[in-house]
Amino acid sequence: MKRIYTLEDVCIGCHLCEVACITEHSLSKDPVKAYLHEQFRPISRCTVEELDGGVLSLSTTCRHCDEPDCLRACISGAIQKYDNEVVRIDTEQCVGCWSCVMACPYGAIQRNLTKKKANKCDLCPDRKNPACVDACPNRALVFKEGSQK
Repeated sequence: MKRIYTLEDVCIGCHLCEVACITEHSLSKDPVKAYLHEQFRPISRCTVEELDGGVLSLSTTCRHCDEPDCLRACISGAIQKYDNEVVRIDTEQCVGCWSCVMACPYGAIQRNLTKKKANKCDLCPDRKNPACVDACPNRALVFKEGSQK
């Protein structure tokens, strides 16, 4: 299965992956409108982390694990692994207990406090490549075949 991988040595911490993710998952598909005007702004499903005082930066996103800890921790059954190997959260079923947030060893699941639901990368199912990958100016994010935990 294809997954997103971060090349830490070329990530410059520009946060464009976050902007692309928020825009892609917004109603308007417009970055300004998504940030300023949408009532329930989407949150980024990827997060840029800066380590060592900004010397090292990387984008964290869901690894769509072979054996997801988040799926086992989910008390409502909202997290499912589909035939195409993608792990998704059904926000209608999510009860906002945050068990998946605590179980994820990569810190890739965010809490949407506005909606009281968990949120994570869905690999942008309506696109050829995830929005974050296409937006990265340094190609620090790559979308390729691979195996994970």
